[in-house]
Amino acid sequence: MYKKMIKEITLEYEKKRDRNEKERQRRVEEVYRKIPAIKKIDEKIREAGLKMSKAIILNPEDYEEIIREAKELIERLKMEKAYLMTESNIPLDYMELKYDCEECEDTGYLNNGEKCNCLKQRMVSMAYKMSNIEHILEKENFQTFNINLFSDEPFEGEAMTPRENMIDIVGICEGFINNFDENNGENLLFYGTTGLGKTFLCNCIAKSLLDKNKIVVYQTAFTILEILENRRFGRGDKELSDYQYELLFEADLLIIDDLGTEVANTFTNAEIFNIVNTRLLKGKKTIISTNLTPKEISEIYTDRIFSRIFEKFNPLKFYGNDLRWEIGGNV
Repeated sequence: MYKKMIKEITLEYEKKRDRNEKERQRRVEEVYRKIPAIKKIDEKIREAGLKMSKAIILNPEDYEEIIREAKELIERLKMEKAYLMTESNIPLDYMELKYDCEECEDTGYLNNGEKCNCLKQRMVSMAYKMSNIEHILEKENFQTFNINLFSDEPFEGEAMTPRENMIDIVGICEGFINNFDENNGENLLFYGTTGLGKTFLCNCIAKSLLDKNKIVVYQTAFTILEILENRRFGRGDKELSDYQYELLFEADLLIIDDLGTEVANTFTNAEIFNIVNTRLLKGKKTIISTNLTPKEISEIYTDRIFSRIFEKFNPLKFYGNDLRWEIGGNV
């Protein structure tokens, strides 16, 4: 399974490169049809480059003058080409190869041989079967977030209305995103009953950080415990299980949704504490979303987990009417 996944991703990158090269060739032909003089200029540039190469091979002891002249010619030709493109309102980089990821130029690897974050995130998506999240995040992000869905009427003795509270929470989340690369130890705890926007806001944050090329793992607590159990008891593909397990600790951001839906026992308590605590020690950021109240968290989990969460996480309470009934969807 793991090797098959890597093979599929490698093929995806090859298709990306092929697609982008074909698109580049299409743009080149378009420019050549529109401005034939540019095609002639490109031919002259290639000839000058070939002349330099031949000079180095055929005249290894006396090629400096040929190289100098060829370089001067190429610069003049490039300036002439730029003038013609500008005059025709064509961007100067229009004929160049465009990449989906500028960091690795669609190879999946950086110059130092390390995996690019775009490759890491694709591996995350496939390892956790998260491919559908891309479609979800297109619908659920800060651009589609509607603050007017939240009531501006007082709610059950709370100091702020649900809308005022959500404006405050969104501001904190935006600060979390903007300062994500700072070693400030900031982690977020979303708590409140269902249908108040916790999952939607998690999606907003995930989308913003994915757009910044960060590695985001977004899973329910129940699914995370399944991954941990599969690894512990040797179920399924070992390489895949090991990889999924490592990502829980190494991802730039781990979002644990629906904490409390998993079966709480000694094993699950120990594993959740290990994940949260290890990430805290490494300076890795985490968001936890739960329908539980702080009191319920303290009753279900050990004192170590409870104290660690409320000591190192910024608790943000969601309250108001269940939005799912009002807008007929998932929030």
